[in-house]
Amino acid sequence: MTNAAMLRTLMSGSRIVALGGAHDALSARIVEECAFDGVWVSSFGISLARRCLPDADLLTMTETLEENRDIVSAVQVPVVADCNTGFGGVVNVMRMVAEFDGAGVAGVCMEDYVFPKRCSLYEGQTRQLVSCGEMAAKIRAAKAAQRDPQFVVIARTEALIAGMGVDAAMERATAYAEAGADALLVHSRTFPLLRQFAEVWDGRAPLVVVPTLFPDVTLEQLESCGFRIAIFANQAVRAAIRAMRETMRTVRVTGVARSVDDSIVPLADAYELTRLKEMEDTERRFATVATETDPVHRL
Repeated sequence: MTNAAMLRTLMSGSRIVALGGAHDALSARIVEECAFDGVWVSSFGISLARRCLPDADLLTMTETLEENRDIVSAVQVPVVADCNTGFGGVVNVMRMVAEFDGAGVAGVCMEDYVFPKRCSLYEGQTRQLVSCGEMAAKIRAAKAAQRDPQFVVIARTEALIAGMGVDAAMERATAYAEAGADALLVHSRTFPLLRQFAEVWDGRAPLVVVPTLFPDVTLEQLESCGFRIAIFANQAVRAAIRAMRETMRTVRVTGVARSVDDSIVPLADAYELTRLKEMEDTERRFATVATETDPVHRL
């Protein structure tokens, strides 16, 4: 079963699917270890962790693809790539889908911001969306380019973030579903507005939610409102920032490595995450053991 088929199976199940945000192979493996259903490769996370840049379409498709490829290799659960505005027009979108599908990614998400996008979490930004028709064309192009028939294209509308209201969000979501989107991510700063949308949505495509801005809402509440996928997009990278900052500040102040032993994992935990024992077992299995009968090569 391909990663895309696994994601489809999860989406058609009886419970909401939980994706954990990751920014590299290590964080993805931890997401998998923590029993999330799949990995969301956050553009916010990889922009921050890979280049320490704002989430504003500053990473190239190649950089984003490389990170996703590494993550796919590190885990056994489906991986969904956050591809912002699709890296360009319809031809760019088609190449994007072909490359990410070929890399084993289960699906991609595209949003309807004008390039270059600005992260929905940023305050005080002017929000400009492409026309409904332009976004629908990108979705059709994406579906035409996929090789795996199970590959998932998630269309994301920022209409609620842009202050356009539920009716505008509904118009866009309907158009994107009709264009072939396999799921719809409707983003919002408040849960009541999103719940209002979900109450009138006709279910022609499953709904995806990112509860970053309403963190008190539970998975059970989201599921009861009709959402099929919930993405915990950036908690891992934000946790890493705090942990690294506090640890290194303590080491710098004390000048003693042991001063942080109680707040960091033992080296053995790091070895386990890299599956060091498996590597050593493989080496032992295939290593050639020298014996006294082996020929001796002399000059």
